[in-house]
Amino acid sequence: MNNKKNLAIITCISIAVISTYLGKLQNIIGAPMIGLFIGMIILNIMPNIDKEFKAGTSFAGKKFLKWGIILAGATLNFSQILGYGAMAMPLIIFNIILAFSVAYFVGKKLNLTPNTCTLVGGGSCICGGTAIATLASIIKAKEEEIAYAMTAIFLFDIFAALIYPYLAEAIGLTVNQFGILAGTAINDTSSVAAAEATYNTLTNGDSTLAITVKLARTTMLILVSIAATFITVRNESKLNKSAEENLSICKTVMKVFPWFIGIFLGMAILNTIGVFNIIPNSAVFFKTSYKFLITAALVGVGFKIQFKELFTKGTKPIILGGLTWGAVAISSLLFITIFSDFIG
Repeated sequence: MNNKKNLAIITCISIAVISTYLGKLQNIIGAPMIGLFIGMIILNIMPNIDKEFKAGTSFAGKKFLKWGIILAGATLNFSQILGYGAMAMPLIIFNIILAFSVAYFVGKKLNLTPNTCTLVGGGSCICGGTAIATLASIIKAKEEEIAYAMTAIFLFDIFAALIYPYLAEAIGLTVNQFGILAGTAINDTSSVAAAEATYNTLTNGDSTLAITVKLARTTMLILVSIAATFITVRNESKLNKSAEENLSICKTVMKVFPWFIGIFLGMAILNTIGVFNIIPNSAVFFKTSYKFLITAALVGVGFKIQFKELFTKGTKPIILGGLTWGAVAISSLLFITIFSDFIG
C-alpha cells in the first residue's frame, strides 16, 4: 500500500475522531453524518484529489464499514423485543413492509435505482445510518447511492427529533404513546434519545420507553439483512446462470454471500446469550467501536460526493425519503390512536 493511500486512511480515521467529538457535543446529529459531510466538504474544497488518495478513501469506505457492522452485531440483543418492545412489534413489522413498499413504488416513479430505494426504505423503517450502511454492503451500493440515502434520512430524522416532543404535548399524547411514536418513527438512536430527553423536560418525566422500543426495532435489522442477503444471492445466481450454467446453488451462495453478515448475526447471538458479559465494559467498547468505524467509513464515502451532484441527483432521493418518512410517521400515529386504550 503506497504512502498516499496510507495517508488517506489516516485522514479518514482522524476526521472520524473529530466527528465523534463533535457528535458528543450535542444529541441531534450523529458522528457518522458529521463525518460524511466533512469528507464531502474537503472534496468540494479540493476537487482535484490524487487518484491514489481516493483509493485510500475507498478502502476506508468499504473495509471499515464491514468491520463496523460486525461489531454492531455485538450490541444487539434479541431479548430487547420483550415487554413494550414486543407490544410495538406488530407496528414495527408493519412499518418495515410499508417503508419498503413506498420506497420501491415511489422510487420507481422517480426513476431511482433499486439500491437507492432499498437504502431509503431500510433507513426509514429501522435505524437510519446503521441500516443504510449494513444494507449498502449487502447489495453492493455505490458511494453516491449511500450518500443520497444518508442525506435523505438525516434531514427528516432531525426534523422528527425536534418536532415530535412538542407535537406530542400539543395533541395530548400519553407517555406511553409518545414512547411508541418516537421509538418507531425516529430513525437514529441518538435522535430518539434527544427527542425523549426533550419530552421528559417538557413533562417533568423520566421515561425511557422510546429507547426501549427503538432497541427492539433495531433488532429487526438482522431479519432485514438476512432477507436482503437471500435476495442478493438469488439475483447474483441469475446473473451467473448464463455465464456459468453448471454452477450449483451451493457454490453460488458460497461465492456471493457477504460473510460479514454471518459474523454480524453470530455476534448478536453471542450477545443475547450473555457471552460478552464476562468481558468488563464490553458493551461500551462494542458500541463505541462500531460507531467509530462506521463514521470513518462514511468519511471515505464523503470523499466521493460533489455538492452539485447532491443537489441535482440527490433531490429525488430526498423527496423519496420525505414520503417514506411521512408514511411511517402517519402509520405510527394511527396505531397509537387506534390502540390508545391498550397502550395507556
